[in-house]
Amino acid sequence: MQKLAIRGGAPLHGEVRISGAKNAALPIMCASLLSADSLHLTNLPDLHDVGTMRKLLQQMGVAAATAPGEITFSGDRIERWEAPYDMVKTMRAAILVLGPLLARFGDARVSLPGGCAIGSRPVDLHIKGLQAMGAEITIEHGYIHARAKRLQGARIFFDLVSVTGTENLMMAAALADGVTVLENAAREPEVVDLANCLRAMGAHIVGDGSDTITITGVEKLHGASHRIMPDRIESGTFLVAAAATGGSITLTDTRADLLDTVLEKLAEAGAQITVAGDTIHLAMNRRPQAVNVRTAPHPAFPTDMQAQFMALNAIAEGSAMVVETIFENRFMHVQELRRLGASIEVEGNTAVVRGVERLEGATVMATDLRASASLVIAGLVAQGETIIDRIYHLDRGYEHLETKLSRLGADIRRLK
Repeated sequence: MQKLAIRGGAPLHGEVRISGAKNAALPIMCASLLSADSLHLTNLPDLHDVGTMRKLLQQMGVAAATAPGEITFSGDRIERWEAPYDMVKTMRAAILVLGPLLARFGDARVSLPGGCAIGSRPVDLHIKGLQAMGAEITIEHGYIHARAKRLQGARIFFDLVSVTGTENLMMAAALADGVTVLENAAREPEVVDLANCLRAMGAHIVGDGSDTITITGVEKLHGASHRIMPDRIESGTFLVAAAATGGSITLTDTRADLLDTVLEKLAEAGAQITVAGDTIHLAMNRRPQAVNVRTAPHPAFPTDMQAQFMALNAIAEGSAMVVETIFENRFMHVQELRRLGASIEVEGNTAVVRGVERLEGATVMATDLRASASLVIAGLVAQGETIIDRIYHLDRGYEHLETKLSRLGADIRRLK
């Protein structure tokens, strides 16, 4: 099992290019199931989850011609309408093949998903939405089996805001008969990116980016080319790492408009931030100030940045409260940060972080994707060497993280 070894104490300096967004790439890859024509995607990150999704689509019969950072999918010879457990168990996003398969072929069999153990992410929102569109759905032997001659437009209200639920039903509705209205829909930029790709394929979608999305179904979709949006969570992670280490970095190929709440919190912590076009520059010339964080659905503070700010607050001046409202098990990194000397108390969905002047290196274990990033940030500021175990979590969502950090001056290496 691979590990990361980090010797902390070096401020990050330099320039780093931001990769395409994993959380946009995965649903957009699934959109290739909606058409027999080719879908050409660029700015795809080199990530484990992207590779897993490509293999899953290929198992179904989707052809995939690959080049560095891009793939052309061709869905004209799909013969298998199933996502098996061995492909789905490590990646919850595989549930996103359900809507497209059902909409185009009238049949889909998808294993109940696995992925990070950060809390309940129920698939019942997907199932109820498809049932409202006329699908017959049974759950048997750990699989969701859905059938429908042709889906019908419907008004669907989400009891809880669900990003993957919104994406799955938006793709299904693109080929449904009639108009579908998704209310209390997710407003995340990744949902908008999927809608942009679907429109390029001929879908009729309005309202994405708001809590009400209207989709008018069409008979079929055609091929298209689409560039995946930059990864706002990778952007935020590098910015927090630079702020925590007292560094000065410039991000390229990113978008500041995707990071409003994160940039506001970094400025509150004392960082100097300059935005120009697709670049963001951050400089931190002092010890960070502790900042309160409360996660909530977009456009509020993203849950995927909570762990990184926990690491920043651990060495900040003062105390801060971190409130997690999205996932109930997303404080698993707290125990590992304590091993490095952090002072954190947790009660329910609230953590109180009292900043200490220094952390000390130790061996820690990554428990999920974003927890891994928080431990890397903590390792970059800790005295001595930090060993991070189980970094396969990290490889699911960050493209060549240790290589990028090394170019910024970090003493970090991968151990096999």
